[in-house]
Amino acid sequence: MPTTLIFGASRGLGRAFTDHALQLGHRVVALVRHADMASELHTLGVEVVIGDALDPLAVAQACRLAGRDARVVSTLGSFRQSAPVDYQGNRHVIDEMERAGLSRLLLVTSLGCGDSWQYLPERARAAFGHEVRLKSLAESWLQTSTLEWTILRPAGLQDGEPTGQAILSQGLERHGLVRRQDVAIRGLQLLTYQEACGQIYAIGDPGLNQP
Repeated sequence: MPTTLIFGASRGLGRAFTDHALQLGHRVVALVRHADMASELHTLGVEVVIGDALDPLAVAQACRLAGRDARVVSTLGSFRQSAPVDYQGNRHVIDEMERAGLSRLLLVTSLGCGDSWQYLPERARAAFGHEVRLKSLAESWLQTSTLEWTILRPAGLQDGEPTGQAILSQGLERHGLVRRQDVAIRGLQLLTYQEACGQIYAIGDPGLNQP
């Protein structure tokens, strides 16, 4: 049974990764800030560490519980949150993974990060450009780490059932929409591909962009 350690598991995209990993029969470990959400995930079979990604000791505890063979997903983000974890939280994840001997990480950021900033529309820069810049710092920290990493940059996230039509691309911006469940499905697949190590992918669903 593979082990998947998820940071950001309690809501949104992270919850989609949690649900899909459970469906695949994975042992799932998660770091969660709030006791009520920890209780909910525990009833689903998730092994939960209660703590904050901004606390390196909590991150280290989650890494130790998961074990060295765990594959790790981080969807940490701070849009509309009081304390930004986009960079510092992800940096703790990267650093504590290295210390604990874990090696495989999928970092989920967003379109506009890194070298794709030039393609981010002005309206999007004004709305969440600060968070995108912090996520870009996390990407840079990861790329200079010793980990076996993959970066995934989704288009605009949408709830709903997976369409199965999401497309991964490199060197091509896929603005528009993509279902969170499709990102989780394709993201967990990327974690199993050795050829995905050291690669950056965009993901979008052209079928959702039609009028």
